[in-house]
Amino acid sequence: MFKKHPKGLLAAALSNMGERFGFYVMMAILSLFIATKFGLNEVHTGIIYSVFYALIYLLALVGGIIADKTQNFKGTILAGIVMMAVGYVVIGIPTPTPVPDHLYYVILGITCFGLLLIAFGNGLFKGNLQALVGQMYDDPKYSKYRDEGFNIFYMFINIGAIFAPLFATGIRNWWIQSNGFAYNASLPETCHQYLNNTITPEALTNMQEIASGMGYTGTDMGAFATEYLGIFTTGFHYAFLVAIVAMGISLVIYIANRRIFPDPTAIKEAAAAAPEMDVKEVKQRLYALFAVFAVVIFFWFSFHQNGLTLTFFARDYTDLSSMVFSFGQFKLEGAELFQSFNPFFVVFLTPIVVGVFGWLRAKGKEPSTPKKIAIGMGIAAFAYIVMALGSMGLPTKAEVDAMGGLPQAQQVTPFLLIGTYFILTVAELFISPLGISFVSQVAPPKYQGIMQGCWLGATALGNQLLFIGAIFYKNIPISLTWTVFIVACCISMFTMLFMLKWLERVAK
Repeated sequence: MFKKHPKGLLAAALSNMGERFGFYVMMAILSLFIATKFGLNEVHTGIIYSVFYALIYLLALVGGIIADKTQNFKGTILAGIVMMAVGYVVIGIPTPTPVPDHLYYVILGITCFGLLLIAFGNGLFKGNLQALVGQMYDDPKYSKYRDEGFNIFYMFINIGAIFAPLFATGIRNWWIQSNGFAYNASLPETCHQYLNNTITPEALTNMQEIASGMGYTGTDMGAFATEYLGIFTTGFHYAFLVAIVAMGISLVIYIANRRIFPDPTAIKEAAAAAPEMDVKEVKQRLYALFAVFAVVIFFWFSFHQNGLTLTFFARDYTDLSSMVFSFGQFKLEGAELFQSFNPFFVVFLTPIVVGVFGWLRAKGKEPSTPKKIAIGMGIAAFAYIVMALGSMGLPTKAEVDAMGGLPQAQQVTPFLLIGTYFILTVAELFISPLGISFVSQVAPPKYQGIMQGCWLGATALGNQLLFIGAIFYKNIPISLTWTVFIVACCISMFTMLFMLKWLERVAK
C-alpha cells in the first residue's frame, strides 16, 4: 500500500492515530457528558458542543500562523500534544455531580477551560502535521498519488477512532456496574427532572420501576437520583483520563520519526527562490479555494451531527438492548457505541474507494477532485433521506421527555443509524481527505499553510452551526430535523456542480 508513497506518510499517519484515539474518546461521550454533568437540555448542550467543535478547527488556523511565524513546526506540534494532554487532565478529574449550586459556574468554567486547552492544542497539532503530509506530495515523483495518499492517511488515523468509543463506553459502564447500578440511556435526564421538580407523574413511575429493577430498595428517589448521577458522570471523567495515554503514544511515535518528515523551512525557502506565480493565477486559485470553503460549510454542518443530534437520537429513540455486548458479568452498551461505526467504515471502505479510483485512473476516467467532492455531498443528502424516512411517525422529543423515555416497542432498530453512518462515511471519503488534497494542490506555494488553515476554518464555521440542529431536534418532529440537513447537503452539491468546470480548470 505504501510502495508508491513517500516514507514519511506512515509515520505521520501513526502519529496522528494516537492523537485521534484520545480525541475520539472524548468526542464519543462529550455531548452526553455535558448534558448529564450539568443537567442541560439538548439546545444548551449543543451550544457548548458546537463552540468547542468550531474552536477545534478555527484554532488550527492560529496554529498554522504560529508555526509560520516561529518556523518551529516540530516544536509547535509537540506543544500541541502536551497542551491536549493537560486539557484531558482538567476535564478528567472527577468533580461533584449533581453540581452544587454554589459551584455550578465554577465547575462549568473549569470544564470549558479544559475544552479550550484541548481545542488550542489540537490547533497547534492537527493543521501543521496535515501540511507536512501535503508537502510530501509536492515532489513530482509522488504528486499523482496525492489523493490516494490523503485517503490512506485518513484511513490510518481512523483506526484509533474505531476503538475510542468502545474504551470510553466500557470505562463508564464498568464504573457504573462496579457500584451496583446498571446503564440506562434515559435515566440521567429523568434524574435531573426529578431533582429540578419538572418530572411528570408518568416519568416518575417509570423512574421508580427502573430503580427497582436495579435492586434499589429505598423510597427516597432524590437520594437515588443523586447517587446515580454521581456514579454515571464519574465514569465519564475516568474515560477522559484514558486520552492522556493516547497522547503519550502519539508523542513517542512523532519524536521517533520526526527526522523523516519534510523540512517546512527548506520548502518555504525553495518556494521563495522559485519564479513568482502570475498574480492573475494566484487570484484565480484563491477565489476557487474560498468558493469551495464556503460550500463545505453546509456539509460539515450536516456531517458532524454524528456527535450531537444523531447521538441524542441513539439515546432517545433507538433500541439499545440489541447493542449489548456481554463479557462475563460486564456489559458493554450505550448510545456512544454508534460512534465507532464511522471510523470503522472509514478503515473498511478506504481500500475499496482507493481501488475504485485507481481503476478509473488507469482507464483515464477518474473524476476530478471537485467532482468527487460534489458527489460526496449528494451521498450525504441521501444518508439523511434514510434518517427522515426511518423517523417518520416518531413522537417529538418533548413527548418522549413527558413519558420518561420512549417505550421499547416504539424504538427504532439500531440498523437505521448504522446504515446512516455507512452512507455518511462514503460521503466523508469523497470530501474530507480529498478536500485537503484539493487545497494542497491548488493553493499557491507561499499560501499553503494559511490555506490549509482556512479549510479548517470553513470546517469551524460549519461546526459552529451544529447547535441549530439541536434546536430543531428539541422543537420539531424528528423527521423534519433530518430534512434540514438534506437541504443543506443539496445546496452544497448543486453549488459545486455549478462551479465544476471553473474549479477543474483552476486545479489543472
